[in-house]
Amino acid sequence: MNLSFTKMHGLGNDFVVIDAISQSVNLTPEQIRFIADRHIGIGCDQLLLVEAAKSPNVDFKYRIFNSDGSEVEQCGNGVRCFARFVVEKGLTRKREITVETASGVVTPRLDDNVSEGLVTVDMGNPDFSPGSLPFIVDVESESYIIAVNGSNVDIGAVSMGNPHAVILVDDVATARVATLGPAMEAHTQFPQRVNVGFMQIVSRVLIRLRVFERGVGETQACGTGACAAMAVARRWGMVDDAVTVELVGGPLAISWPGEGASLMMTGPAQTVYEGTIRL
Repeated sequence: MNLSFTKMHGLGNDFVVIDAISQSVNLTPEQIRFIADRHIGIGCDQLLLVEAAKSPNVDFKYRIFNSDGSEVEQCGNGVRCFARFVVEKGLTRKREITVETASGVVTPRLDDNVSEGLVTVDMGNPDFSPGSLPFIVDVESESYIIAVNGSNVDIGAVSMGNPHAVILVDDVATARVATLGPAMEAHTQFPQRVNVGFMQIVSRVLIRLRVFERGVGETQACGTGACAAMAVARRWGMVDDAVTVELVGGPLAISWPGEGASLMMTGPAQTVYEGTIRL
């Protein structure tokens, strides 16, 4: 089987994007892991499938697979790349589209200056209810203390369509991402695993962030992780309603006025190259 694909990235969080409308696609977890392998495949953090809409009043369906072959609910950097992909491929003439995901509908909009590659996405309302992640605790709280590797860790927990635990740190450069990240990801209180953000508050308008993504490891950027960090920091009263989130790969602009309102994310989506792979 030969599959056409496009390699894309959002701030270094890289994707293999496959049009499953114009070609027949039925990938196994083993094939996804092969495609994602940076030594013997194409190499990516996530594989994105563009599918025809299954629901009325929606333009496309969007499926996301991590490099370990597992399917996940949402990907913020991915949805920006998705939006640019369907426009560049002529699958739509719209500048704003509605996209069905496993966690609901999101609405990305391409900015007028296509050359800059900026896309703004309405990510919906952050959900702090533990059941939305899911996160096993007795009652909802603004923060939680959980035992990890013999020590207690303070976290915020929020769903941005996928689960996030956010840890406040003094300096992201020295944060224990490589050790605490995988331990938190697989913590028994997160039965479907969790993405782990290490957040440094620089000022009321600037956050620095590193993210250990479930099923992938640390990535250059995580769009939903940036949204989760902003939501937790805003709920804790530490930032204003519009911030820049600096990730390893670059900045995202995030705005959220508070409970009951949609969170908006703006950032780049870049096409790297086109190709065909034989499976």
